[in-house]
Amino acid sequence: MAGEVLVDALPYIDLGYDDPGVREAAIAMVEEECRRYRPTKNYLEHLPALNTTAFETELMAAEFERIQNRLPMEPLSMKRYELPPPPAGKMNEVSAWSESVDNSMAQLEHQAVRAMNLELMAEYGCEMWKSYLETLVTMQAKCQARLAEVKKEIQDVNWARKTKQTQGGEKLRTLEAQWVMLVSKNYEIEQACAKLEEQIYHKKRQSSALRAEGRVE
Repeated sequence: MAGEVLVDALPYIDLGYDDPGVREAAIAMVEEECRRYRPTKNYLEHLPALNTTAFETELMAAEFERIQNRLPMEPLSMKRYELPPPPAGKMNEVSAWSESVDNSMAQLEHQAVRAMNLELMAEYGCEMWKSYLETLVTMQAKCQARLAEVKKEIQDVNWARKTKQTQGGEKLRTLEAQWVMLVSKNYEIEQACAKLEEQIYHKKRQSSALRAEGRVE
């Protein structure tokens, strides 16, 4: 059948893998095949095209473009934390002072929110952190349980392979012993046949010689 692979190696019962030079010879064969192998078609053509921008945000896209163009990173802007007065030419304009006052109020509100967040963290941060750690412990327990299941599945597969190969190895040794016995018997029979043929040949020659001397009518 097309694509069928015949596996004739039984690593659980085969011997000689640890002999000197075996590993090096196997690696050399693999490297030689890799040098000779030239794929004639794309073996991934049946799969959909890989979407490398599925989780890419606009900020990430802009940053990737900056890195690709080898442009320097823009310095962190501290303008939002500044409280500048109106420009020198607008010191007598009410709108300019109103803009500065609005900016100051926005900064003050921002700092008030930060202070509120710090107070909330001081009051509830420990409990939230404990809850987060409990969640992590639960996730770790689930992952460890799944890891144990996978390891058991792998162990079961390896055990099944070892059992099957051991049984196959015993059958192979039995068949090999039978083959050796049959070959030995065939050899013994061939030897006996050869001796009988030689005896018959000598008997015929003796009979022919006696017949030629007239001793045998």
